[in-house]
Amino acid sequence: MKITVVGIGYVGLANAILLAQNHSVTLIDIISEKVDLINQRKSPIQDPYISEYLESVKLDLNATTDHNIAYKDAELIIVATPTDYDPTTNFFNTKSIEDSIEKILKVDGGGLSQIILIKSTVPVGYTESLKRKYGTTCLSIFFSPEFLREGKALYDCLYPSRIIIGFSGILNDTGLKFKTGISEKKALAALFVEGAIKKDIPILYTDSTEAEAIKLFSNMYLAMRVTFFNELDTFASKNELSTKQIIDGVSLDPRIGDYYNNPSFGYGGYCLPKDTKQLLANYKDIPNNIMQAIVDSNETRKEFVVDEILNTKAKIIGIYRLIMKSDSDNYRDSAILGIIERLKDKGVTILIYEPRINQDKLEGLAIIKDIDAFMDMSEIIIANRYHPDLDMAKDKIYSRDIFNKDW
Repeated sequence: MKITVVGIGYVGLANAILLAQNHSVTLIDIISEKVDLINQRKSPIQDPYISEYLESVKLDLNATTDHNIAYKDAELIIVATPTDYDPTTNFFNTKSIEDSIEKILKVDGGGLSQIILIKSTVPVGYTESLKRKYGTTCLSIFFSPEFLREGKALYDCLYPSRIIIGFSGILNDTGLKFKTGISEKKALAALFVEGAIKKDIPILYTDSTEAEAIKLFSNMYLAMRVTFFNELDTFASKNELSTKQIIDGVSLDPRIGDYYNNPSFGYGGYCLPKDTKQLLANYKDIPNNIMQAIVDSNETRKEFVVDEILNTKAKIIGIYRLIMKSDSDNYRDSAILGIIERLKDKGVTILIYEPRINQDKLEGLAIIKDIDAFMDMSEIIIANRYHPDLDMAKDKIYSRDIFNKDW
């Protein structure tokens, strides 16, 4: 098949590589630097599997900024553009998706010959609204939620927890066909199974609105676990109890399990902050307590951490790393940024150690490139996640990382 993927981010690039093992895939992005790197078989994002596959695996993959090249004659177009949460409108900003669809329709001359699969995270009911907006000019719009981790996006495509295909309306085996001769929904699922290494992948076919809800509720549940164990840690800290012993005992219950239980400064990153706020917005006029509490708890946790840091009376505070996870280069909406924001007006000096930032300052704060100098200059070093680099300054470290793992 000829497939086009819109957006060279974690989701778009990982899925493009997965599909390019067996099909002709074109990536399109507005950032020419990303396009150039892909065509040189170099990854523009930090992900070991993506780098390895680009360098070592035979892929029918190219990238472009030209919409005519990308969309003409494409049988399937996967839209994986970013949809950031807009606090002004209290909703996801989905303009990038609509812009992409309108460009697709202009190039295709009607859109009836192409299938559009949305991989971007969207509000509940969004795909249905697209069907109403574009009507018969865009016949087949599907939604398939992604469940990818930063730094492990391609790995999670190769070993998916599940594949969910959502379609807005009734479609059965007498509907439109791919060249494979099977129905669209089954053909879409088969594409992702075909490139995966994992066998016996659970597949679920739903309405598109239910598929959108699955994505947001999944991330809200994960955020709930983060906030639960963070509040457990706050309780233990205030009462001088062992957080580790309590969590170990709680996690032995098989209904709870030993996962997503490592305390932190709060949830952050690409997905959880925006997805939780979006789902909460979808709850407007719907009774709820837990959903609001999860979002509020994440802010309360940051306030607790800041109070703990200020109680040390340190005047020069070192921030060890901004990134969310060890194999990622992303620090967007990182919990540590919320800590920094709260510390900035407290009369303290803040130093940052982050080797993946190629600048000397971040929002007026000094970035120290030499870790030894950073440790010498800092009176206290706060780390959302512990690293062996910190062993040499253990007496200065403040961290709530109990199990030394990303989650």
